Amino acid sequence: MESISTARRTEDIALDLLKFVASQANVGSKSSGSTGFGLPSSPKSDDQVTHLLELYARCREAVEASVKK
Repeated sequence: MESISTARRTEDIALDLLKFVASQANVGSKSSGSTGFGLPSSPKSDDQVTHLLELYARCREAVEASVKK
C-alpha cells in the first residue's frame, strides 16, 4: 500500500510542477481575441495538448528522480 500512496504523491507533485511551469511560460493559455486580421500567432490546440503532455512527463521524471535519491 505504501508504493501506491507514494506513486500518487509523485503524480500530484508533478501536476503541481506542471501547473507552475505552464503558468510561468504561458503554455496552454488562451490568447486574446483578434479582429481576424493578420496571421494567427497561437498554436493549434492539438499542439498545445501534446506539449503539455510532454511537459507533464518531464515533470514526473524530475519528481521521481528526486524521490529515488
